[in-house]
Amino acid sequence: MKFDAYTMSFQCLPLSLFIQAINFYSRANTIKSGDPIILSNRSAAYIRISQYFMHRTPSSSERRPLSGLEPTTLAELGLKDAEKLVELQSNSAKSYLLKANALLLLEKYEKARDVILSGLQVDPFSNSLRASLQNLERVSSSSTGMSTRGQPERNDDFDCTLCLKCLYEPVTTACGHSFCRSCLFQSMDSGNRCPLCRTVLFISPRTCSISVTLKNIIQKNFPEEYAERKLEHDGLINAGVDLLPLFVMDVAIPCQRFPLNIFEPRYRLMVRRIMEGNHRMGMAMLDSSTGSLAEFACEVEITECEPLPDGRFYIEIEGRRRFRIIRSWDQDGYRVAEVEWIQDIMPPEGTGDRETLQELTYNAAESARSWIERAKEAARHDQRRLERLASVEVMMPSLKDPERFSFWLATLSNRRPPERLDLLRIRDTTERIRRGLIFLRQGCRTQ
Repeated sequence: MKFDAYTMSFQCLPLSLFIQAINFYSRANTIKSGDPIILSNRSAAYIRISQYFMHRTPSSSERRPLSGLEPTTLAELGLKDAEKLVELQSNSAKSYLLKANALLLLEKYEKARDVILSGLQVDPFSNSLRASLQNLERVSSSSTGMSTRGQPERNDDFDCTLCLKCLYEPVTTACGHSFCRSCLFQSMDSGNRCPLCRTVLFISPRTCSISVTLKNIIQKNFPEEYAERKLEHDGLINAGVDLLPLFVMDVAIPCQRFPLNIFEPRYRLMVRRIMEGNHRMGMAMLDSSTGSLAEFACEVEITECEPLPDGRFYIEIEGRRRFRIIRSWDQDGYRVAEVEWIQDIMPPEGTGDRETLQELTYNAAESARSWIERAKEAARHDQRRLERLASVEVMMPSLKDPERFSFWLATLSNRRPPERLDLLRIRDTTERIRRGLIFLRQGCRTQ
């Protein structure tokens, strides 16, 4: 897809001038926000730079790698300014032209056609809009594969060169190569270059858009194969009721909250898949005596996930429920386990033992609250410690759930991994609460 006028402009003007123009108009916009001329010129500059990057040759990228935003993001910024411009100047054909050109770069052809037709209602004699409409018809007809030959023949043009399967959620890079979205970012965990031509790529899962046109072609002409790929992908991000991907590092317990820095390529892949699914994984550790996975572990939920520019993830996790690992295996470099969910053996409702457990829970809660207040008083000049205490206090569960409360009580103390693992094995709530109270009486420190 090409806009001849924009391409000719780039032959005449250096790229640096458009980058300087964007910086200039951005500063001007802070002084006079919403000015139509500023928005129009900045939108045009964004669109032209995006157009330039999209048609950049691999050799050019090697000699002079991109150091700013990637083409899709630039087109989206141009579209944002153009949309504001249409609101301000709905009677101007140029406003509609800019918006349509940005939509074309984003491969949103139907929306681009609607915008052009709206512009022609404002100015039926606009040569620019008429030319844009003709260009749109040419681009969309060629990209959707509509021709007298009918349905395209199934060949490896529609295959991902990484997994050698039909493209699923295809992404086309600035150097013109297409891959499954998940395959591309799994490859980029080892470096930010195109897997085929080694062109430097500056894209991330947050900013990278799926090639809508290519996806529609594959989905329309090979629906069964695409549906199979979707089932395969869904199976990776939603393992199943009793299947969990495992982060093998340490022992977590229910009600525990802490941050993690995910930097290994295998776990970066795992976190991306988890964030597309139910946000849950298992935290497990290796048994020092056997060298294999410990039998008991804890399910955790990713409550916050911040992707970093270098591909790492900063995540916050909270312990949910414990389980026993029945069996485990490798999947794309990380471990996946079939699990059995574990609960305490509780006294029946209405019995004396249940009333005794409930009374112990209430008394332990009072002791915990008193301990937290004393700890806050002792740490009144230590802001970080106060924040940790507040974070633990807010996690206190309902006292009607003694089992979960017993784990929360354990989070008040700094326990070594073997001790936390032992708490996961115990199925006696009373014993776990008693151990928690012993730690409080010994004046243990908050995590």
